[in-house]
Amino acid sequence: MATRILLQTTIPPVEDDWNIGRFSRLAAHLAGLEGVEVVARDRAVPGGETDPVLGSIDTSDFDQLWLFAVDVGDGLNSDECAAIGRFRERGGGLMVTRDHMDLGSSVCTLGGIGDAHYFHSTHPDPQPDRNRRDDTATQDIDFPNYHSGANGDVQTITPVGAVHPLLKDGDGLIHLLPSHPHEGGVGAPAQAGDARVIATGVSRTTGRPFNIAVAFEGGDGLGRGVAQSTFHHFADYNWNPGDGSPSFVTEPPGDAIVRDPEGLRQTQAYMTNLARWLS
Repeated sequence: MATRILLQTTIPPVEDDWNIGRFSRLAAHLAGLEGVEVVARDRAVPGGETDPVLGSIDTSDFDQLWLFAVDVGDGLNSDECAAIGRFRERGGGLMVTRDHMDLGSSVCTLGGIGDAHYFHSTHPDPQPDRNRRDDTATQDIDFPNYHSGANGDVQTITPVGAVHPLLKDGDGLIHLLPSHPHEGGVGAPAQAGDARVIATGVSRTTGRPFNIAVAFEGGDGLGRGVAQSTFHHFADYNWNPGDGSPSFVTEPPGDAIVRDPEGLRQTQAYMTNLARWLS
Protein backbone atom coordinates (compact mmCIF):
# COMPACT_ATOMS: atom_id res chain seq x y z
CA MET A 1 0.00 0.00 0.00
CA ALA A 2 1.31 3.44 -0.94
CA THR A 3 2.35 6.03 1.62
CA ARG A 4 0.19 9.12 1.07
CA ILE A 5 1.87 12.43 1.92
CA LEU A 6 0.08 15.77 2.10
CA LEU A 7 2.28 18.82 1.46
CA GLN A 8 0.29 21.72 2.87
CA THR A 9 0.89 25.45 3.35
CA THR A 10 -0.93 27.58 5.90
CA ILE A 11 -1.92 30.29 3.38
CA PRO A 12 -4.36 30.49 0.45
CA PRO A 13 -2.87 30.32 -3.07
CA VAL A 14 -1.35 33.82 -3.20
CA GLU A 15 0.94 34.16 -6.22
CA ASP A 16 3.48 36.54 -4.66
CA ASP A 17 4.02 34.49 -1.52
CA TRP A 18 5.34 31.10 -0.42
CA ASN A 19 2.44 29.18 -1.97
CA ILE A 20 2.68 25.42 -2.48
CA GLY A 21 3.85 25.90 -6.08
CA ARG A 22 7.16 27.10 -4.65
CA PHE A 23 7.75 23.61 -3.23
CA SER A 24 7.30 21.82 -6.56
CA ARG A 25 10.79 20.29 -6.64
CA LEU A 26 10.17 18.64 -3.28
CA ALA A 27 6.79 17.37 -4.47
CA ALA A 28 8.35 15.90 -7.60
CA HIS A 29 11.16 14.25 -5.64
CA LEU A 30 8.78 12.60 -3.16
CA ALA A 31 6.38 11.52 -5.91
CA GLY A 32 9.31 9.81 -7.61
CA LEU A 33 9.95 7.56 -4.62
CA GLU A 34 8.66 4.02 -4.87
CA GLY A 35 5.40 3.53 -3.01
CA VAL A 36 4.77 7.23 -2.33
CA GLU A 37 1.80 9.33 -3.42
CA VAL A 38 1.84 13.10 -2.96
CA VAL A 39 -0.89 15.72 -2.73
CA ALA A 40 0.31 19.34 -2.62
CA ARG A 41 -2.09 22.16 -1.78
CA ASP A 42 -2.63 25.56 -0.19
CA ARG A 43 -5.49 26.47 2.11
CA ALA A 44 -8.85 26.56 0.35
CA VAL A 45 -10.19 29.19 2.76
CA PRO A 46 -8.70 32.24 4.51
CA GLY A 47 -6.99 31.91 7.88
CA GLY A 48 -9.51 31.73 10.69
CA GLU A 49 -11.91 29.60 8.68
CA THR A 50 -11.64 25.82 8.77
CA ASP A 51 -9.97 24.30 5.74
CA PRO A 52 -11.90 21.20 4.60
CA VAL A 53 -8.78 19.04 4.32
CA LEU A 54 -6.89 20.19 7.40
CA GLY A 55 -10.07 20.19 9.47
CA SER A 56 -10.71 16.52 8.71
CA ILE A 57 -7.20 15.16 8.24
CA ASP A 58 -7.67 12.74 11.13
CA THR A 59 -10.34 10.90 9.15
CA SER A 60 -8.46 11.06 5.85
CA ASP A 61 -6.31 8.38 4.24
CA PHE A 62 -3.14 10.47 4.48
CA ASP A 63 -0.22 8.86 6.29
CA GLN A 64 1.90 12.01 6.65
CA LEU A 65 1.38 15.76 6.84
CA TRP A 66 4.26 18.06 5.88
CA LEU A 67 3.09 21.46 7.11
CA PHE A 68 4.78 24.61 5.74
CA ALA A 69 3.80 27.40 8.12
CA VAL A 70 4.26 30.45 5.92
CA ASP A 71 1.56 32.59 7.54
CA VAL A 72 1.95 35.63 9.76
CA GLY A 73 0.03 34.15 12.67
CA ASP A 74 -3.42 33.30 11.33
CA GLY A 75 -2.63 30.11 9.44
CA LEU A 76 -4.28 27.51 11.68
CA ASN A 77 -7.44 27.66 13.79
CA SER A 78 -8.39 25.58 16.82
CA ASP A 79 -10.45 23.07 14.84
CA GLU A 80 -7.59 22.41 12.44
CA CYS A 81 -5.08 22.07 15.28
CA ALA A 82 -7.38 19.60 17.04
CA ALA A 83 -7.73 17.54 13.85
CA ILE A 84 -3.96 17.51 13.33
CA GLY A 85 -3.55 16.39 16.95
CA ARG A 86 -5.97 13.51 16.36
CA PHE A 87 -4.13 12.68 13.14
CA ARG A 88 -0.92 12.17 15.09
CA GLU A 89 -2.76 10.26 17.80
CA ARG A 90 -3.86 7.74 15.20
CA GLY A 91 -0.24 7.32 14.10
CA GLY A 92 0.07 9.93 11.37
CA GLY A 93 3.55 11.31 10.72
CA LEU A 94 3.95 15.07 11.04
CA MET A 95 6.66 17.45 9.81
CA VAL A 96 6.19 21.09 10.81
CA THR A 97 8.43 23.87 9.56
CA ARG A 98 8.36 27.67 9.63
CA ASP A 99 10.81 30.56 9.26
CA HIS A 100 12.18 33.64 11.05
CA MET A 101 10.67 35.84 13.75
CA ASP A 102 6.86 35.29 13.83
CA LEU A 103 6.50 33.71 10.39
CA GLY A 104 4.40 30.59 10.91
CA SER A 105 3.58 31.32 14.54
CA SER A 106 0.14 29.76 14.22
CA VAL A 107 1.84 26.38 14.80
CA CYS A 108 2.25 27.36 18.47
CA THR A 109 -1.34 26.31 18.97
CA LEU A 110 -0.64 22.77 17.74
CA GLY A 111 0.87 21.49 20.98
CA GLY A 112 3.40 18.66 20.82
CA ILE A 113 5.50 19.39 17.76
CA GLY A 114 4.21 22.95 17.79
CA ASP A 115 5.81 23.36 21.23
CA ALA A 116 9.22 22.80 19.60
CA HIS A 117 8.94 26.06 17.64
CA TYR A 118 10.11 29.36 19.15
CA PHE A 119 8.98 32.77 17.90
CA HIS A 120 9.52 36.46 18.58
CA SER A 121 6.18 37.63 19.96
CA THR A 122 4.87 34.37 21.33
CA HIS A 123 6.44 31.22 22.79
CA PRO A 124 10.04 32.55 22.78
CA ASP A 125 13.08 30.36 23.26
CA PRO A 126 13.30 29.36 26.96
CA GLN A 127 17.00 30.28 26.88
CA PRO A 128 16.88 34.09 27.29
CA ASP A 129 20.26 34.69 25.64
CA ARG A 130 18.86 33.18 22.44
CA ASN A 131 16.26 35.92 22.15
CA ARG A 132 18.43 38.44 20.34
CA ARG A 133 19.28 39.18 16.73
CA ASP A 134 21.63 36.88 14.88
CA ASP A 135 21.24 38.10 11.30
CA THR A 136 21.83 41.85 11.47
CA ALA A 137 21.88 42.59 7.74
CA THR A 138 18.11 42.46 7.15
CA GLN A 139 16.93 45.14 9.55
CA ASP A 140 13.19 44.44 9.34
CA ILE A 141 13.59 40.86 10.60
CA ASP A 142 14.22 40.27 14.30
CA PHE A 143 15.00 37.14 16.31
CA PRO A 144 14.91 34.24 15.91
CA ASN A 145 16.85 34.82 12.67
CA TYR A 146 19.91 32.59 12.55
CA HIS A 147 22.09 33.36 9.52
CA SER A 148 23.28 30.11 7.94
CA GLY A 149 24.15 31.65 4.57
CA ALA A 150 22.54 32.99 1.41
CA ASN A 151 19.55 31.42 -0.27
CA GLY A 152 21.00 29.20 -2.98
CA ASP A 153 24.04 28.26 -0.92
CA VAL A 154 24.52 25.32 1.44
CA GLN A 155 25.40 24.98 5.10
CA THR A 156 27.20 22.29 7.05
CA ILE A 157 25.09 20.62 9.73
CA THR A 158 26.36 18.53 12.63
CA PRO A 159 24.62 15.48 14.16
CA VAL A 160 23.76 15.72 17.85
CA GLY A 161 24.12 12.61 20.00
CA ALA A 162 23.64 9.23 18.38
CA VAL A 163 23.28 9.69 14.64
CA HIS A 164 19.59 9.78 13.82
CA PRO A 165 18.24 7.72 10.88
CA LEU A 166 17.24 10.98 9.18
CA LEU A 167 20.92 11.87 8.83
CA LYS A 168 22.20 8.59 7.41
CA ASP A 169 23.38 8.57 3.82
CA GLY A 170 24.35 5.05 2.80
CA ASP A 171 27.56 4.37 4.71
CA GLY A 172 28.04 8.09 5.38
CA LEU A 173 26.19 11.02 6.93
CA ILE A 174 24.14 13.86 5.56
CA HIS A 175 26.06 17.02 6.44
CA LEU A 176 24.77 19.53 3.88
CA LEU A 177 21.40 21.30 3.68
CA PRO A 178 20.31 24.53 1.99
CA SER A 179 21.25 27.70 3.85
CA HIS A 180 19.08 30.73 4.59
CA PRO A 181 19.86 34.24 5.86
CA HIS A 182 17.47 34.03 8.82
CA GLU A 183 16.33 30.62 10.08
CA GLY A 184 13.84 30.19 12.88
CA GLY A 185 14.32 28.67 16.32
CA VAL A 186 13.45 25.13 17.42
CA GLY A 187 14.19 23.02 20.47
CA ALA A 188 13.09 19.86 22.26
CA PRO A 189 10.16 20.64 24.60
CA ALA A 190 10.89 19.72 28.21
CA GLN A 191 7.55 17.93 28.51
CA ALA A 192 8.19 15.71 25.45
CA GLY A 193 10.30 12.79 26.61
CA ASP A 194 10.50 11.32 23.11
CA ALA A 195 11.93 14.47 21.49
CA ARG A 196 15.54 15.45 20.93
CA VAL A 197 17.60 17.80 18.80
CA ILE A 198 19.25 15.73 16.07
CA ALA A 199 21.26 18.34 14.14
CA THR A 200 22.69 21.83 14.52
CA GLY A 201 24.01 24.49 12.20
CA VAL A 202 26.34 27.42 12.85
CA SER A 203 25.62 31.10 12.29
CA ARG A 204 27.91 32.73 9.77
CA THR A 205 27.57 36.10 11.50
CA THR A 206 28.02 35.21 15.19
CA GLY A 207 29.49 31.70 15.11
CA ARG A 208 26.72 30.50 17.41
CA PRO A 209 25.37 26.98 16.94
CA PHE A 210 21.61 26.71 16.50
CA ASN A 211 19.16 23.83 16.19
CA ILE A 212 18.20 22.61 12.74
CA ALA A 213 15.79 19.78 13.51
CA VAL A 214 14.02 18.16 16.46
CA ALA A 215 12.80 14.57 16.09
CA PHE A 216 9.84 13.12 17.99
CA GLU A 217 10.17 9.36 18.15
CA GLY A 218 6.47 8.65 18.54
CA GLY A 219 6.13 7.81 22.22
CA ASP A 220 2.79 6.80 23.77
CA GLY A 221 1.49 5.56 20.44
CA LEU A 222 1.74 8.93 18.69
CA GLY A 223 2.98 9.25 15.14
CA ARG A 224 6.55 10.31 14.60
CA GLY A 225 7.32 13.96 14.00
CA VAL A 226 9.95 16.53 13.07
CA ALA A 227 10.20 20.25 13.83
CA GLN A 228 12.44 21.96 11.25
CA SER A 229 14.00 25.41 11.66
CA THR A 230 12.99 26.82 8.26
CA PHE A 231 10.86 25.92 5.27
CA HIS A 232 13.71 27.17 3.09
CA HIS A 233 15.33 23.76 3.47
CA PHE A 234 12.43 22.51 1.32
CA ALA A 235 11.75 25.41 -1.10
CA ASP A 236 12.43 25.49 -4.84
CA TYR A 237 14.30 28.80 -4.49
CA ASN A 238 16.80 27.16 -2.15
CA TRP A 239 17.22 24.09 -4.36
CA ASN A 240 17.68 26.27 -7.46
CA PRO A 241 17.60 30.06 -7.01
CA GLY A 242 16.83 30.40 -10.71
CA ASP A 243 13.27 29.36 -9.85
CA GLY A 244 12.74 32.77 -8.25
CA SER A 245 11.11 33.91 -5.03
CA PRO A 246 8.35 36.25 -3.87
CA SER A 247 9.09 39.92 -4.54
CA PHE A 248 9.57 40.71 -0.84
CA VAL A 249 12.75 38.58 -0.70
CA THR A 250 15.52 41.16 -1.10
CA GLU A 251 18.72 39.39 -0.04
CA PRO A 252 21.03 38.50 -2.97
CA PRO A 253 21.07 34.73 -3.59
CA GLY A 254 24.08 32.45 -3.83
CA ASP A 255 24.60 29.63 -6.32
CA ALA A 256 26.62 26.97 -4.48
CA ILE A 257 23.84 24.40 -4.66
CA VAL A 258 23.83 24.74 -8.45
CA ARG A 259 27.60 24.77 -8.88
CA ASP A 260 28.12 21.65 -6.74
CA PRO A 261 25.31 19.05 -7.04
CA GLU A 262 26.41 17.29 -3.83
CA GLY A 263 24.47 19.76 -1.70
CA LEU A 264 21.24 19.06 -3.57
CA ARG A 265 21.88 15.31 -3.56
CA GLN A 266 22.25 15.29 0.23
CA THR A 267 19.19 17.52 0.62
CA GLN A 268 17.13 15.09 -1.44
CA ALA A 269 18.53 12.17 0.57
CA TYR A 270 17.32 13.90 3.73
CA MET A 271 13.84 14.27 2.21
CA THR A 272 13.82 10.60 1.26
CA ASN A 273 14.80 9.64 4.79
CA LEU A 274 12.08 11.88 6.18
CA ALA A 275 9.40 10.32 3.99
CA ARG A 276 10.46 6.81 5.03
CA TRP A 277 11.02 7.54 8.72
CA LEU A 278 7.78 9.40 9.39
CA SER A 279 5.82 6.31 8.43
